[in-house]
Amino acid sequence: MSVVAELILTENDGSLSFGNYELSAKAKLDNYEVAGDLYKVKTYCDITKLEKNGMFLYESVPGTTARGFAVKEDGLDFSVEGAKDCQLTVGLVENEEYTIYVDNEAIGQMKTNMSGKLSISLELEAGVAKKVQIRK
Repeated sequence: MSVVAELILTENDGSLSFGNYELSAKAKLDNYEVAGDLYKVKTYCDITKLEKNGMFLYESVPGTTARGFAVKEDGLDFSVEGAKDCQLTVGLVENEEYTIYVDNEAIGQMKTNMSGKLSISLELEAGVAKKVQIRK
């Protein structure tokens, strides 16, 4: 997996790929339209954020690259790569319980807070993607 030089792009299956953890200076792209929705991405080595129609969707500290990011009725799917371990926060449905899978292995269940946010920590290394699935 590699970084997304364009900062954000739509894959053939309709999912999104975004983020560039190799950048030393902040970069952002606003008003990226997909199916009538507007996305905004901010990314560099310290943080990657994604918003949809002004609402929080994804954040990683430090920055990461996400590929195949797809919001589903019962959760999220994406692969993530970064230079080092990170904390991911995603926006989901508030006060819902989700099971988190990393590389097809269940790592536990978590409940979102009142704002629908769920945070997980991942051990990452550059050039190696981890598949993340979050399901109700």
